[in-house]
Amino acid sequence: MIKRISLFVLTNILVLTLISFIMNLTGLDPNIHNGYGGLAVFCLAWGGLGSFISLLLSKWVAKRGMSLELIDPHGPHGYVVKAVKEFAHKEGITAPEVYYYNSEELNAFATGPSRNNSLVAFSSGLLRDMNEDEVVGVAAHEVAHITNGDMVTMALVQGVVNAFVMFIARVVAFAIDNALRGDDDDGEGLGYFAYMFLVIGLQALFGLLTAPVVAGFSRYREFRADAGGAALAGRDKMVAALKALDEQFSVDRLDNSQPALKAMKISGGGMMALLSTHPPIKKRIEALEKK
Repeated sequence: MIKRISLFVLTNILVLTLISFIMNLTGLDPNIHNGYGGLAVFCLAWGGLGSFISLLLSKWVAKRGMSLELIDPHGPHGYVVKAVKEFAHKEGITAPEVYYYNSEELNAFATGPSRNNSLVAFSSGLLRDMNEDEVVGVAAHEVAHITNGDMVTMALVQGVVNAFVMFIARVVAFAIDNALRGDDDDGEGLGYFAYMFLVIGLQALFGLLTAPVVAGFSRYREFRADAGGAALAGRDKMVAALKALDEQFSVDRLDNSQPALKAMKISGGGMMALLSTHPPIKKRIEALEKK
């Protein structure tokens, strides 16, 4: 659920930073004096590349960053592995790897570079506190994300956002550099390294500011994944899973000393709703019950 997007966005920002750093050191970063058109093409090409590198790294980042552990198919939660394999067979895709990670939050996510190279992970809190039908409903939702190609489409959206971020960062840095030079073309301006780090810093800032765009697209995709999950596991199980999340998932389950986590909740309101990767659960339930 939320982890799928937050991990991807964070990895994307880090990859974009690394690309810009290398481009600056090698002198391949285009000079804005060559025209805005050339700069735009450069940003679109490298912004898209950064996004797809993030996609390729998504499984590795999830495994290492969250200390994922394989769910034993013969253990107490073996039914989850069985359900995921059955759903994958129905959809005609390679069965995702099935993991869990230690966390009190009620959460799950799917990630991977393609439909046939993916994983699904469940929090220990979700496996403990939700019954079998509810967990199966969550599993169906995550498999639906994979079969819908949501990670690839997210990479496309993020690529366009990256291009915008890279372009604006360079335009703003160029304007600041020019302002410091004044009317004298021989003025010192920012200097090479200061300019490079300003561009990288602005990219990170604008990357965070554009996060609501990516989050908005994610919210749109959730309704389709809910419908796909209902088709795989049955509408009753999908609705039961959402109702269980609505009843049990609260701010109290998170570390309140980390308010940033509240923005990543499965549901939320106010300004935090702009950063939420998921629509309010009640709206998702209503959408399913209308079908």
